[in-house]
Amino acid sequence: MRVLVVDTYYPAFLETVYARNPGLERQPYHQQWRTLMDQCFGTADYYSANLQKLGHEAAEVIPNCHPLQSQWAQEHGLTLRYKMQLRTYRGVPVPWLGKDSLYPIMLAQVRAYRPDVIHFQNPGATDVSFLREIRPYVRLITAQIASPIPPRADFSQYDLMLSSFPHYVQRFKEQGLRSAYFNLGFEPKVLEHLKRTKPHDVVFVGGLSRSHSDRIRLLEQLAQRLHVEWWGYGVENLTSDSLLRATYRGPAWALDMYEKLYNARISLNHHLNLAKNYANNMRLYEATGVGALLVTDWKDNLAELFEPGKEIVAYRSSEECCELIRYYLEHEAERSAIAFAGQRRTLREHTYYHRMREFDNLVEPLLTQCP
Repeated sequence: MRVLVVDTYYPAFLETVYARNPGLERQPYHQQWRTLMDQCFGTADYYSANLQKLGHEAAEVIPNCHPLQSQWAQEHGLTLRYKMQLRTYRGVPVPWLGKDSLYPIMLAQVRAYRPDVIHFQNPGATDVSFLREIRPYVRLITAQIASPIPPRADFSQYDLMLSSFPHYVQRFKEQGLRSAYFNLGFEPKVLEHLKRTKPHDVVFVGGLSRSHSDRIRLLEQLAQRLHVEWWGYGVENLTSDSLLRATYRGPAWALDMYEKLYNARISLNHHLNLAKNYANNMRLYEATGVGALLVTDWKDNLAELFEPGKEIVAYRSSEECCELIRYYLEHEAERSAIAFAGQRRTLREHTYYHRMREFDNLVEPLLTQCP
């Protein structure tokens, strides 16, 4: 089975990587791609690497990374309908393709790779007309989503919709789409990149957008009683007198994020409002995976993933959250034992190798029905 994974990265993260690596934008495609994957952002190359362990061919592409995609186009002699422009990047003119040129490059990549399965990590940002255009070159089109669905999103061309939101799975099925429950996970090779730096008692790493109103309310309430350092985005969404401004430490992408969690005694987690009563986000696995004690909001399905009180700690209110954090800061042996048990559970059941076995089991039967 040949699998092509299509993922989009936050523009701010891409800018940070290229700024930290002068001249990277002029390097060969494979070198730019490897540098990006080694940052361990999002799911990086965790899908392809683990699918390869299972005996499949697999690769990732990042269609919204302009320098990377421009380099691929150059190396493959791609003639575009759109003019390739030169922009100055760090004082050096480099080829730059506008947004309207990204789909032609992506289409060429699909034609070149001819995957059995093409899997989209951001289906809400994928034009349905593009899916129709690539249909002759693939056997199965799948996608994964657990984020807000754009109002005009059209998922009709997907052969399988995956989500870590059970209510999304139900919603897709009611729309006549084939759908399945599929969780996120942790990649153990991240641990090879981490080092001990400045220790932190309690950290929160995440965003504070309009979709996180409950999260902002929780953090504001905790800030009145506890010192919680936080990294992420969305500080501009806070009021000018917010106590959270004083404990904001800036953005933390990829390995920077993992190191904050790795050097924390307690990692605080709070789900997106959209999650409703379901535990699903990446921080569940990232925090436990690196060995921090996860203190997360209670969800109905949480016990299916971790054992509360023994592998993670769960709270139902800001008051309880505060009490639990204070307790485990004062009882190091108990904190350490739960954190260790949580890490063992993640490494035993929630790695991307486990997820790709599940993915394999979902798509292989569907491929037998394809021409």
